Amino acid sequence: MAGVAIDVGKYMEECNICQRMKNRMEVPVGKLKMSEILKKYLTVDFITKLPLVARKNAILVVCDRLSKMTPFVVTTKEHWQSD
Repeated sequence: MAGVAIDVGKYMEECNICQRMKNRMEVPVGKLKMSEILKKYLTVDFITKLPLVARKNAILVVCDRLSKMTPFVVTTKEHWQSD
């Protein structure tokens, strides 16, 4: 029986598909929560009530206060509404 386990282990180490298709071992983390450190350096705002274009009607604006970078994420308002 030990010989079979060794052979299977060797096969899996060399198998290209086995190396690419690994199962995730950790539990999904759920919703992302901003820590106090992130709140200090990031600001988040929404631009809503825009006309519907390509099924998108809102823009998420994230501003990094340190680097002054501001990415704009085109989205829909429904994705970001809190319950």
